Amino acid sequence: MLQHYSKQQIATAVAVLFHCIGLGGMLFYDVTLFASLTPMNLLLSAGLLIYTQQEKNLHFFVFVAVCYVTGYVVEYLGVNHRLLFGDYQYGSAMGWQWKNIPLVIGVNWFIMMYCCGITIQQMLNFFWNKLKEEDQPRRTNVGFFAVIIDGALLATFFDWIMEPVAVKLGYWQWLGDGSIPVFNYICWFGISALLMLLFRLLNFNKQNQFAVNLLLIQFMFFLILRTLL
Repeated sequence: MLQHYSKQQIATAVAVLFHCIGLGGMLFYDVTLFASLTPMNLLLSAGLLIYTQQEKNLHFFVFVAVCYVTGYVVEYLGVNHRLLFGDYQYGSAMGWQWKNIPLVIGVNWFIMMYCCGITIQQMLNFFWNKLKEEDQPRRTNVGFFAVIIDGALLATFFDWIMEPVAVKLGYWQWLGDGSIPVFNYICWFGISALLMLLFRLLNFNKQNQFAVNLLLIQFMFFLILRTLL
């Protein structure tokens, strides 16, 4: 039966199902219990992204690894040395930790960078296909920087949507007066731009509709929680 459906359709259905279960559980049953399942959801989402990636090559896995390591390192510098993001600490909802940093946080960075990069790349491809052939040089020059800047802006916007919800769910806590510092978003943009540069430079297939779908699913998930929780 499943052979009648594409990888993209199967992965999207699984992601919708798990996010709907999580949303319902957080809103109507036990928010602490369902928030504690976040590491499993992150691992599932990352697994589905890898499953749906076409033509997996060395460059793709380099991107996965660099996103994971970078994500962990910047969070380590932020939590333990207050060099990035602000004054904050992680709660228990994000699962096992090493040196005060959840081991799955690098997975979250990969998901965000990959989904935002793919989404911007596919949007650009859609618009570029409408350009005339003589506009090809402009397409190449503008496209390179558009993926970096727009991808970083999209990732930063997603963090802005997610931040208040993450605090309520116990993912992390801002110390001091509890407000989210502007420095957090500056760091998010800068680090995201560097990872988007790597995304643009590495040579792997950047067409994955499920990545776009997953980003939309997560946007809706956190928007609903931000409104109702």
